[in-house]
Amino acid sequence: MNPDPLPLLGFIAVCALATFLTRVLPFIAFSRQAEHPLVIHLGRYLPPAVMLILVIYAMRDWRPLSEGAANLSANGWPMILAGLIVAGIQLWRRNALLSILAGTGTYMGLVQWIG
Repeated sequence: MNPDPLPLLGFIAVCALATFLTRVLPFIAFSRQAEHPLVIHLGRYLPPAVMLILVIYAMRDWRPLSEGAANLSANGWPMILAGLIVAGIQLWRRNALLSILAGTGTYMGLVQWIG
């Protein structure tokens, strides 16, 4: 016996609406302050700062081979190599999508091959 899909569809609709509103409200709220110096400053420096925090968080488990781990994957070397690939392609091509795809593919390939 199949359950009634209406409650699930209602739940999905409410979640979709909430997600949409949380994405749209900042643009509506700050539409008049787009030229404010604080907004310009945050727009310039916040994205690189967030990316740096994400990189530091992702690399938190890296340790040199001398500290002894069973394999290269446990040391975080696939993440280091993939990060270098991302940085190199970004500097070379200035294409974020290409950099992300190449880095993700490199990381997943190395983890499967080494690990």
